[in-house]
Amino acid sequence: MHKLRADGLIVHVNPLQEAMQPEGDMFSRPPLETIQALMAVYKGAVIVKEVGQGFGPASLRALLQLPLTAIEFAAAGGTNFAKLELLRGDAVKHQIFEKLATVGHSAAEMALMANREIAALGDAVKTPHLILSGGVRDFLDGYYLTQIAALPSAYGQASGFLRHARGDYQELQQYVQAQVRGLELAHAFLTVKS
Repeated sequence: MHKLRADGLIVHVNPLQEAMQPEGDMFSRPPLETIQALMAVYKGAVIVKEVGQGFGPASLRALLQLPLTAIEFAAAGGTNFAKLELLRGDAVKHQIFEKLATVGHSAAEMALMANREIAALGDAVKTPHLILSGGVRDFLDGYYLTQIAALPSAYGQASGFLRHARGDYQELQQYVQAQVRGLELAHAFLTVKS
């Protein structure tokens, strides 16, 4: 890590995406075991990022008890990488597994699931932050997610930025400034109903 001058690692957990890839890796052990083995030897910052479906309650419970820097939910609703991999494969596999590739939890569902696990775990929670993404369309979605989360949170929003990044740089800057201003206004004027 010193040679790379990296501040930490982001571990992507994507077993369904790998299973749908024509050349995907089939895991011989659960991703949680691999993450625990990594943390036993690597003492830097580690973020665990789920890609496209969300975590189940048991996985989320186990991750929250690890001293991770953050957990990111790139949940259902954003880019579905499992479905994209199916599209690269043969038509028969696509027909058989298409419904499976769409199974998952939205970012809001993941935030609420995390809240339940955090409340149940109490002092056993060792992960201090969440990153909420997957289907976040704008600052209002981001505001809502960060306000309902039980842990300090940030949100990620890819599609809007990518849409505006296709134009000139000034268009992207204006979009970013509008998103920042919108988030400021949301904080000033809105309260999420519980």
